[in-house]
Amino acid sequence: MTQTSENVTWLTQAGYDQLKAELDHLTGPWRIEIAQKIEAAREEGDLKENAGYHAAKEEQGKYELRIRQLTQLLERAKVGEAPADSGVVAPGMVVTVAFDGDEDDLMEFLLASREVAGADDLDVYSPQSPLGRAIDGKKIGDEATYELPNGKPAMVKIVKVVPHAG
Repeated sequence: MTQTSENVTWLTQAGYDQLKAELDHLTGPWRIEIAQKIEAAREEGDLKENAGYHAAKEEQGKYELRIRQLTQLLERAKVGEAPADSGVVAPGMVVTVAFDGDEDDLMEFLLASREVAGADDLDVYSPQSPLGRAIDGKKIGDEATYELPNGKPAMVKIVKVVPHAG
């Protein structure tokens, strides 16, 4: 449930709490754990040929980047309510579309930042993706065209729009 502008990321309270919990884990228990892994590997001897040491350092670098991303995201976050059940496509909504207007070829997904993707098996499309930009603001029954990665146009019809419950 995220809506992003250039300088602000809008999050629901649940989305904010989820990201804050991840950041708290990474800056607390995880940092202690990775420091212990690095120290244990360092004690094994020659660092040039120590695969455990290099793997731990690589893992540390990857998660330190994630910590920076989360910190920046949360610093510019504005916490608000989940979107209203208005039938209009917007970030935080679960959208069902029919490809080429074919009601038998449906896809359901959450329009939101991938940062707040939950464990509810929904695909997540960013509002900044070609599909997300094409359908944002559309209503049930509206059609939208967007460009596929191969450069060809694709048409979708909005079939259903409901607020994400997660």
